[in-house]
Amino acid sequence: MEGEENDGQFKVTVPQNDLNVSVDDFKIIPPMGLGSWAAFAPGAEQIMLMGDIVVTESDLKPVQQEIIRQGLTITAIHNHFVRNEPDVMYMHIGGMGDEKKLGRSVKAVFDKVSEVRGTNPANAESLSVENTLNIKIIDSILGYQGKMNNGVYKITIGRPDVELKEHGAPVSTFLGFNTWASWQGTNEKAAVAGDFAMLADEVAPVIEALVENNIEVVAVHNHMVHEEPRIFFLHYWGVGPVEELAVGLKAALDETGKKN
Repeated sequence: MEGEENDGQFKVTVPQNDLNVSVDDFKIIPPMGLGSWAAFAPGAEQIMLMGDIVVTESDLKPVQQEIIRQGLTITAIHNHFVRNEPDVMYMHIGGMGDEKKLGRSVKAVFDKVSEVRGTNPANAESLSVENTLNIKIIDSILGYQGKMNNGVYKITIGRPDVELKEHGAPVSTFLGFNTWASWQGTNEKAAVAGDFAMLADEVAPVIEALVENNIEVVAVHNHMVHEEPRIFFLHYWGVGPVEELAVGLKAALDETGKKN
């Protein structure tokens, strides 16, 4: 499969087009956070692998077994949504070693998903969703711009204030160390899903800001186990007027990256 290179790092992404997932009557497509990926980055002596595999309840056990069989590690298992039908989970993986061996291991994991489901997720039809949002409102409130993909408007925000390393290898925005928000719907009834990347002292104030602004916190978890400094990730889901959701996210965003 083809991937993307960025500053010496390499990433492959597999959209889960075969999964017909919905949350609160909104269709969840890959740009809303329904994609598996694996990324490779140069470390001091070996290549570092990290990734995220989307699994169903049927996939979970055999994919776990394949990850361990390939000598990789499982660093997190969590949800992105609540009330999602069908239920899907996210399994983060990690590894260190030679790029050829790591590449073969990742291929084996992706192949196991296709084997269990009886199809390659990426081969299913790519769908789009309704989006008549006023993008300028979102951009002006959050202070960032995003990209539109099949009706989903996604903003990705890095953490240049934190020099994050895993097994001594730098972890960049490209490798998943970021805060993001994916939008769909109308100005009157929008849906936003995403992830916050937080230092330990930011966890409580970010959760408080989101909850006070009527945005659900649906998961708090880690992506890595040997990272320095310690980083927490938070998934959220909100439905409502687009301006109100954007104001709520901005309040939470303002709780990150503060200088002591």
